Amino acid sequence: MRAWRRATLNVLAVAIASAVIRASSMAPANPRDLEGIWNFATMTPLERPRELAAKTVLTPAEAAEYEQQTIDRQSTTNNTAGPDWWDPGTRILKNRRTSLIVEPPDGRLPAFTTEAQARNAARAQERRSRGPADGPEDRALNERCLSWAIAGPPMLPGVYNNNIQIIQTRDYVAIVNEMIHDARLVPMDGRPHGMVPRWMGDSRGRWAANTLVIDTVGFTDRTSVRGSGEHLHLVERFTRVSDDTIEYQFTAEDPTTWVQPWSAAFAMTRTSGPMFEYACHEGNERSMVGMLRGARAAERENR
Repeated sequence: MRAWRRATLNVLAVAIASAVIRASSMAPANPRDLEGIWNFATMTPLERPRELAAKTVLTPAEAAEYEQQTIDRQSTTNNTAGPDWWDPGTRILKNRRTSLIVEPPDGRLPAFTTEAQARNAARAQERRSRGPADGPEDRALNERCLSWAIAGPPMLPGVYNNNIQIIQTRDYVAIVNEMIHDARLVPMDGRPHGMVPRWMGDSRGRWAANTLVIDTVGFTDRTSVRGSGEHLHLVERFTRVSDDTIEYQFTAEDPTTWVQPWSAAFAMTRTSGPMFEYACHEGNERSMVGMLRGARAAERENR
């Protein structure tokens, strides 16, 4: 990442953290102590809705109207897990913000590169040519209980399971996600990145003042963060700004996917828990059998 981009993003992270500190009644006694269970649920979307244009923050009246409209729309949507399952935090537009994306300033994902457009078109054509359920490998990783975008990295708010537990030792930081019970072990001893691609990438951590910085590369070509490929480079920042708040910020860069890097930020709030089991077994065998049998039955009916 170019030096000027790093400088801009560092200034942005400091500005966001400073705003939260001003709103907080008490700074943490030990800002490097991130241990505990933290919740990051919010109604705020990743991208700013186009109709809100340049509005980064809504007025209290606008926020209340937006929340009610969103709740009404979601209540009529046919979901596998209905509103009764959803995290209460998803009913609120935190800080009345209109997007989690803070860079670019329009709150939208950058445009795809020509290479990414061609790659996405090829993938779409491949899916159409082989059908939606020729085999289990044709189903998405989350349907097979192998990986879930909410768990990250980067972590992104979803409708439920928005809790993480952070555990620190001398040489590692462990981030345990409630969603799909993923756990990420982040070495803190300065070792270089490994050479084996992984679905969650290869993470390395360090402290920059009182901010935990996690640098992740080495994603597989099966991992996709909003269309990214195997060249994704992710930098996450965890800044504890009060006893009950961690400011989480990340920057995603992939020159084969987007025309520029982009950044998002949101708060994580301390919770007493507990962390619930996400009872989705690797492979999701029963659901896979049902999907494949249903697809074969539909094929016979259409002959």
